[in-house]
Amino acid sequence: MGHPNDEPTPLLSPGQVGESLRLCGVLGANLLTDQKQGQMPEQTPDSQNQTAGAQDGTQQGGVTPTSNPVTATIALTNQREAFALLGTGDVNLRRMRELTRARLIARGETMTITGEEADVQAAERMIKDALDVVRGGGELTPDSLLRSARMSGEGRSLAAETQVGSLSLPRGIRPKTPGQKVYLEKVEKSDITFGIGPAGTGKTYLAVAMAVQALRNRRVKRIILTRPAVEAGEKLGFLPGDLQAKIDPYLRPLYDALQDMLDQEKFESYLTSGVIEIAPLAFMRGRTLNDAFVILDEAQNTTGEQMKMFLTRMGFSSKVVVTGDVTQIDLPRHISSGLAVAKRVLSNIEGIEWHEFTDVDVVRHPLVGRIIKAYETAENAEQDKRAARRGEFASIPEVDTDPVGADD
Repeated sequence: MGHPNDEPTPLLSPGQVGESLRLCGVLGANLLTDQKQGQMPEQTPDSQNQTAGAQDGTQQGGVTPTSNPVTATIALTNQREAFALLGTGDVNLRRMRELTRARLIARGETMTITGEEADVQAAERMIKDALDVVRGGGELTPDSLLRSARMSGEGRSLAAETQVGSLSLPRGIRPKTPGQKVYLEKVEKSDITFGIGPAGTGKTYLAVAMAVQALRNRRVKRIILTRPAVEAGEKLGFLPGDLQAKIDPYLRPLYDALQDMLDQEKFESYLTSGVIEIAPLAFMRGRTLNDAFVILDEAQNTTGEQMKMFLTRMGFSSKVVVTGDVTQIDLPRHISSGLAVAKRVLSNIEGIEWHEFTDVDVVRHPLVGRIIKAYETAENAEQDKRAARRGEFASIPEVDTDPVGADD
């Protein structure tokens, strides 16, 4: 019972009772509708991230599951082959994963590829081509994998296009690009070969390798390496020491290449006995070079007279290789490059082969190729501007090819 002094609770009027019932009915109907539609409660930020991840369907490793995943397996011969393919610390495997959308798993002597059918097929072609390089005795690196992937995407094979057959170079040296293979073939069959191209394409290194191979096979009796002693854009001033010490800085790249291919003791013995001679171009005047493999490096820095002098030193049973890069001429502006003159004068002479490398043949750091390409683009644009200023792009009036009276 209530307290005797409490006031009685007021009763609801009939109108208020009806309104309360109506509101209850609306709320109940809304709740029922939400349950039927399966509406979820409000998500927290963490649950929202989880839901987004589930909708993206992305698994660890960046592989997107497919409705119908395909799997391919590649069997390796042994652990040695697996190590050569995957690289030290799996460096090649990491590069392969960067180059494909498929998922690659290497366990023991098996490579497993999983993903969409097109991705799996592309990855399988890339790996099989890389495996062919390894089985052919070539060295597989992250950089060569880039070339292999690019060529396999074009339906070509890096392994097939860099095989040199019976040609055996010192220290297992092999061409790393199709362009290098063609260059070696031209050097092998021609008495004079010009190799022109940007830095890092191996034009001098491969020529030295061919010279060492020819000496070992007794096809020549000596190797002569020469370069013009031209400063590369800066003045070196007085250099201390005797004549050999003064010219050595200009010839150092040739020494480095030879020391890569010969034991130090044999290299020094060849230098002492004159079997290998490294000298500046000026020392070639007045000589006849018989039974020799002669290499002229940095030929873009020769004058026209020097190039003519050098080429006419060639004697019997000799082979000559000339290498250079016409984009790195260090001569004064008013002097024409002997390499450019030779290209214009000798391009149609039988017995002389020409090979031009491109940025695709660069085998140094991948950035080198992109740097070369960027400079080429900038230089071409500058040449177009200069030509436009001279009016070379002005419209040329049509000329009657058979004017009246032309035969009179």
